[in-house]
Amino acid sequence: QVQPVESGGGLVQAGGSLRLSCASSGLSFSRTPMGWFRQAPGKEREFVAGINWSGGMTVYADSVKGRFTISRDNAKNTVGLQMISLKPEDTDVYYCAAHRSIKISTTVATQANEYGYWGQGTQVIVSS
Repeated sequence: QVQPVESGGGLVQAGGSLRLSCASSGLSFSRTPMGWFRQAPGKEREFVAGINWSGGMTVYADSVKGRFTISRDNAKNTVGLQMISLKPEDTDVYYCAAHRSIKISTTVATQANEYGYWGQGTQVIVSS
C-alpha cells in the first residue's frame, strides 16, 4: 500500500513557478505508477500528469504540456511536479495519486478510477 502526502503549494503570480512534492510511504512505491490530478470546487478531478514505475514514461494533459514536468525518485519514495509559466487557470487543489496496483510496464494511468490511493491535496493559487 502506498500513501501519498503532498507539499509545496502556495500563491504565485502568473508566469511564475512552483514545485509540488509528494512523499509516499509503502514498500511498493518503486513499482507503482504515480500521477497528479487537480480539482476545482464543483468540478470533476482532472488528470494533469502521470509517470510509470521507473520514470521512463510520462504523459501530460494538453493544457499543461510544455509547462509542467513530472519526475520521481524511487530511492526517496517521492514524486515531483515542476510547474512553470503558471496561468490563473492553473489555480486548483492538486492531488498526488498512486495506482491501485503494482505495474511494472510502460503504463501511465490517466483516469482517476485507475488510482487507488490519494493524498489530501495542496492548494495552488495563481494570481493575474
